[in-house]
Amino acid sequence: MDAFTGTRPPSQAIDAQRLSAWAQAHVPGFAGPLQIEQFKGGQSNPTYKLNTPSTTYVMRSKPAPVAKLLPSAHAIEREFRVMQALGQTDVPVPRMLALCEDESVIGRAFYLMEFIEGRVLWDQSLPGMSPAERGAIYDEMNRVIAALHRVRPEAVGLADYGKPGSYFERQIGRWSKQYLATVTQPIEAMDALIEWLPAHVPEAARSDAEVSIVHGDFRLDNLVFHPTEPRVLAILDWELSTLGHPLADFSYHCMSWHIRKAGAANGLAGLDLAALGIPAEGDYIRRYCERTGRTDVAAVERDWNFYMAYNLFRIGAILQGIAKRVEEGTASSERAREAGAGARPMAELAWQFAQKAD
Repeated sequence: MDAFTGTRPPSQAIDAQRLSAWAQAHVPGFAGPLQIEQFKGGQSNPTYKLNTPSTTYVMRSKPAPVAKLLPSAHAIEREFRVMQALGQTDVPVPRMLALCEDESVIGRAFYLMEFIEGRVLWDQSLPGMSPAERGAIYDEMNRVIAALHRVRPEAVGLADYGKPGSYFERQIGRWSKQYLATVTQPIEAMDALIEWLPAHVPEAARSDAEVSIVHGDFRLDNLVFHPTEPRVLAILDWELSTLGHPLADFSYHCMSWHIRKAGAANGLAGLDLAALGIPAEGDYIRRYCERTGRTDVAAVERDWNFYMAYNLFRIGAILQGIAKRVEEGTASSERAREAGAGARPMAELAWQFAQKAD
């Protein structure tokens, strides 16, 4: 796990003097000298720890310039916007400090936000905790994603943050295109899913009435917990956020119950959840429905195999994108190769759920 936690020297040179001068002009109280470290985790937008004598900051940027970025990828200005908007709600996010879209400063766009001291928990089984402690952590995750989905986008200035309607159809189309643009070797299950998914979107999922802010990658290791309490201080990594169907976001989060390992994170598949104090997936779904005021629990459970197939397909496409960046030599994480290799098993598991849905 050390390969995914802590910091290391930046993989690409950053002009600390130019960055410091820009920050002094745009961030109240900023004063150098500046020391730059890069967080080890993350596969897409590199994240840096900026140390000054008085304060620690976090900088998140687009990747170092490459020949071609996938369409809509690495839109760090969207991350900045959504977290800034959610800062006025009870959804825990870091405080946004400044956005720089002028690529002449460090060679790419970036933003600065506050550094939050806390715990990032990588292993879904939460080793070293008591059953009660694990249960509290999972209940807090459930509370936080429900809180996000209760926020009305128009109330926080995000009514235009995504396209209206047909969310699943558009997402299936988007990830199909992104997968096809990054194929390094054929994956038969992905090809089958590209054909199957658009034809099997549940009627309830076609409704345009349900629109919420969706994180797109809500999982345990994208949360910062209080150092000692089962309380989320911040949700990180909003790169895939948009407006969409809340059940797409929530079911993605629930993939943990069905996988053993995804990149750096260990999943829950095959574990004795009752002994660990971790809720069964069905109980977790019902608690989310209670918190968000959903009354269609039976329909959610009936369509769950589709939601799992869709989300595993989606993560398979994301992992394939990482595999492509490894091939091109532009991946930002030293463990990207391991993550990229997960595309095929994710796709094959997704196809198993699709067959069960049929």
